[in-house]
Amino acid sequence: MVLVTVFFIATPITLGISLFSLFSLKSNFVANNSLSSANLTSRPESGIRVYASLPLEFPVIKESVIPADARSEILSQYMNSYNSPLTPFADLIVQTADKYSLDFRLITAISQQESNICKAIPPQSYNCWGWGIHSKGSLGFTSYEEGIEEVSKGLKEQYLDKGYTTIEEIMSKYTPLSNGSWAAGVSQFMSDMQ
Repeated sequence: MVLVTVFFIATPITLGISLFSLFSLKSNFVANNSLSSANLTSRPESGIRVYASLPLEFPVIKESVIPADARSEILSQYMNSYNSPLTPFADLIVQTADKYSLDFRLITAISQQESNICKAIPPQSYNCWGWGIHSKGSLGFTSYEEGIEEVSKGLKEQYLDKGYTTIEEIMSKYTPLSNGSWAAGVSQFMSDMQ
């Protein structure tokens, strides 16, 4: 009997609270979403809102470009592709070119034209540039370092400082008997090192 009494008392109260909740949620929804300003693509919201805390700082992906001088790498890759013994001296060639205000590719291009970048030179001469080779004999250097220094200095003092500034003008003094193929070759090799 107690159970029947509790049932008849609790049931109407539970139903009343449920109906009250439904009507109050519905009237709240209708008030917030009238047809004149309704956003028909949004979902109806329940009375519960969930909040999440956001971080104080959002992660940022940053990148930076560090400028570097690529000239040594350009020479190194070029000479390495020909298996040249000059490859380890790429940095020195660039430094010496800067010292004498030369295009960094010039002596490498001349060595390509004259000796296939030091692969066809007189034994122990370290002369990859055909520098000082004439009918009376051949000039030799004690090392590649000395050859790079002397040829760069000679090009500056004996050619550029005297007005021989283009490859064709340098050819007219460097190899006066050339029919133009020397200048064409050196120019092509320089453009290959871009």
